[in-house]
Amino acid sequence: MSHPHPELKAAPPLPEGGLRVTALGGLGEIGRNMTVFEHAGKLLIVDCGVLFPEETQPGVDVILPDFTSIRDRLDDIVAVVLTHGHEDHIGGVPYLLRERSDIPVVGSKLTLAFLDAKLKEHGIRPRTVRVREGDRRGFGPFDCEFVAVNHSIPDSLAVAIRTRAGMVLHTGDFKMDQFPLDDRITDLRAFARLGEEGVDLFLTDSTNAEVPGFTTSERELNPAIEQVMRTAPRRVIVSSFASHVHRIQQVLDAAHQHGRKVAFVGRSMVRNMGIARDLGYLKVPSGLVVSTKELEKLPDHKITLVCTGSQGEPMAALSRMANRDHVIRIGKGDTVLLASSLIPGNENAIYRVINGLTRWGAHVVHKGNAKVHVSGHASAGELVYCYNIVKPRNVMPVHGEWRHLRANADLAIRTGVDPDRVVIAEDGVVVDLVDGRVSITGKVPAGNVYVDGMEVGGATEASLKDRLALAAEGVVTVVAIVDADTGALAEAPDFLARGFVHDDATFEPVIPVIEKTLATAAEEGVGDARQLEQLVARAVANWAFRTYRRKPLIIPVIIDA
Repeated sequence: MSHPHPELKAAPPLPEGGLRVTALGGLGEIGRNMTVFEHAGKLLIVDCGVLFPEETQPGVDVILPDFTSIRDRLDDIVAVVLTHGHEDHIGGVPYLLRERSDIPVVGSKLTLAFLDAKLKEHGIRPRTVRVREGDRRGFGPFDCEFVAVNHSIPDSLAVAIRTRAGMVLHTGDFKMDQFPLDDRITDLRAFARLGEEGVDLFLTDSTNAEVPGFTTSERELNPAIEQVMRTAPRRVIVSSFASHVHRIQQVLDAAHQHGRKVAFVGRSMVRNMGIARDLGYLKVPSGLVVSTKELEKLPDHKITLVCTGSQGEPMAALSRMANRDHVIRIGKGDTVLLASSLIPGNENAIYRVINGLTRWGAHVVHKGNAKVHVSGHASAGELVYCYNIVKPRNVMPVHGEWRHLRANADLAIRTGVDPDRVVIAEDGVVVDLVDGRVSITGKVPAGNVYVDGMEVGGATEASLKDRLALAAEGVVTVVAIVDADTGALAEAPDFLARGFVHDDATFEPVIPVIEKTLATAAEEGVGDARQLEQLVARAVANWAFRTYRRKPLIIPVIIDA
């Protein structure tokens, strides 16, 4: 099993007839999936998603893959193929199309509809190519065949990419629910047929590779959802991802069965469910869905609200309800159903919301106390089936953190794939398929690109470090008026502190430190205000750490007297 090596250099040119695979996101993390395939001088991109920030990344809206390595080759891109419509697979597309707007974007009906709505907000009109399972399309030297897979969003596709270097099968995100709500199962017959033809490289979804057995069927949630609708004394507020059409379908059916009306709350939920309904992916019994205005006329036990915010996102409807900052007032007897997973790293935010809702008297039903969520990803049992059916020559686990990639690699080896032909790569690691064998040949830059408001890539690791310092340590501004001739203080400096615990006397001991620093600078002939500011900042920072064990951000302002 080949491992990434930190000492990897830039990869050499791709040998003639070879295929190069570079993930720019989605390996070593859950999110911002993006894989670049290079062959015969052209590039094919599969997925272009975003990653959501953690608490250590304050002020960041989303994190993009790093386009640096393809920026001077934008004209070589023949298409962007989207496997499905989740944010971590399509959220980065607007930012890629800003760099070259006419790249053909390939995807299924629902995926492209979700993308179009997103691109409208960015003012971009894409060139789209609509495909469905069973279709085969050529894009430059890549011949793509699309295969139906089942996931937590309808219309998901795997893609088989045939090139002169061999065939790659990329599963996208998938599971093998044998009784899906839309009766569209993962097409194992196609996987088997491709396996017979010969899959040279298999890229498989690793998200649940550590989970033994099989992922539960979506239908098994029906009893728990139905029970909530049947027994809730007052309103039912359901929170789910705004793209989980199957889950919301089950909620609508159960609400309808128990004589409740449903309203969608939150912009993304209203938009996506409108799209899913118009395209026929969401079957809505007539008269079931009403506006929030009409709900006000109904008795509480006839009301169901469907909103976003299952991840504790600060702006989402549910968090605002928990904080009493939403028109919908949660009260005693209300039931809140969290029909979603806990994204790793979001647990605290979600429990905060659950506690907030419980405090107002709501009964909160979540995956910890009821069967109201199943994963969208294949567990170990399903992955092993796929390896045995496809019998791939080489395997590269994708979509997951290190532990997931490793678990998936181990499964491949246990089904008989040669350990030397299983590669665990990280973002930016270059994997070449030459003469039927894969190897790691180098790496390209693949850092985090932060979107901060309207600014892309403006926030850096350094500025996030400053933000964390501001949050944890506070800020102290030192204003000193200095006599330009002697370098001495013309009067006592002013100190303005925020978030740094202080009283009127706190900064008196640092004045002699500043005087001494300025005197030394004058002796050495340093008179430039910027240099003096740096010296003063360092002196005050050292003093703050020695005296208070604190590292506030110091902003020095030197004024010539």
